Amino acid sequence: MEKIKEIKEEIMNQEENLSEEMVKEMSPLRLILRRFFRSKLSLVGIILIAALFIFSFLGPVFYQKWGEITVDRSQIIQEIETTHTFTDASGNEVTVIQVLQHVNEINDYANPSKEHLLGTDDKGMDIFVRLMYGGRISLTIGFIVVILETLIGIVLGGIAGYFGGWIDQLIMRIVDIFNCIPTLPILLIASAMIESWELDPDQNIYILMVIITIFGWSGVARLVRGQILSLREQEYITATEVMGLSVWRRIFKHLIPNVMPQLIVSMTLGLGSVILYESTLSYLGLGVQLPKAAWGTMISTANDPQVLNYHMNMWLPAGFMIVIAVLGFNFIGDGLRDAMDPKAKK
Repeated sequence: MEKIKEIKEEIMNQEENLSEEMVKEMSPLRLILRRFFRSKLSLVGIILIAALFIFSFLGPVFYQKWGEITVDRSQIIQEIETTHTFTDASGNEVTVIQVLQHVNEINDYANPSKEHLLGTDDKGMDIFVRLMYGGRISLTIGFIVVILETLIGIVLGGIAGYFGGWIDQLIMRIVDIFNCIPTLPILLIASAMIESWELDPDQNIYILMVIITIFGWSGVARLVRGQILSLREQEYITATEVMGLSVWRRIFKHLIPNVMPQLIVSMTLGLGSVILYESTLSYLGLGVQLPKAAWGTMISTANDPQVLNYHMNMWLPAGFMIVIAVLGFNFIGDGLRDAMDPKAKK
């Protein structure tokens, strides 16, 4: 029995050594992918985001019966029946049933059916189709804003971290100012100003991207600056100085690539925050407005108590989509953070 145990221990030790050698022989990218796809939450996040993209970008291609702003103008005749009971001169109870017909010019507040899978809103537009187009806008805004925030943060954070001194102090004080700005009151003031301009809905989308970018780049700049402060003292940076490479080449070719793993995680986690931010601003009346569809704009219909209580199909699906998007991006971000952790052994 003791020999059998010794043989088992030797086999287990050999398997551990083989697995460690395989890990050492893997390239960094392959090792990160191996760790990432071993996480179940990461796979769930990828499935959720892939499903959202297919639904939002390919859905309208195959489901072309209704457009984003197409109004169902089929007349609906509603019969309203009222009953009145009174006593006549002979003492007999008389019941009068009155039937009134009401003709709707548009098919608004329709219940889910084969014609409209999620019903129609107060304007007679198909909610299911607007949910797909709203996903296009919300996801596109999220990606564009995150890319713009990252570019601004890389440039300013890289300059501040590499040069230091008064340049670092100036850029960091600007970052502190943006972090101290009361965002919500300023956004409400901006909303009132933009409404007075009477711009097109498409222009409101661009303004929304700019506003979110202005208030979101400071965190990326602080992250890049902190990483470069620790990397600029490394030996390979000293070697680039000896070789006579230009300052911009040292920053953007040798320093920034070493910060990319942290930036990728930050961008992935930031996508969910941007979608929430866009939904909140659209709900408050800033950004994507009617007749354009966005998830936040669709949720804003719940301000009407009648819609909130009796027409949940107008706002609940959009809220469900936001939850799926934020969870999916957060799962992917958590998986990337664990996969890129240099302390991880497997």
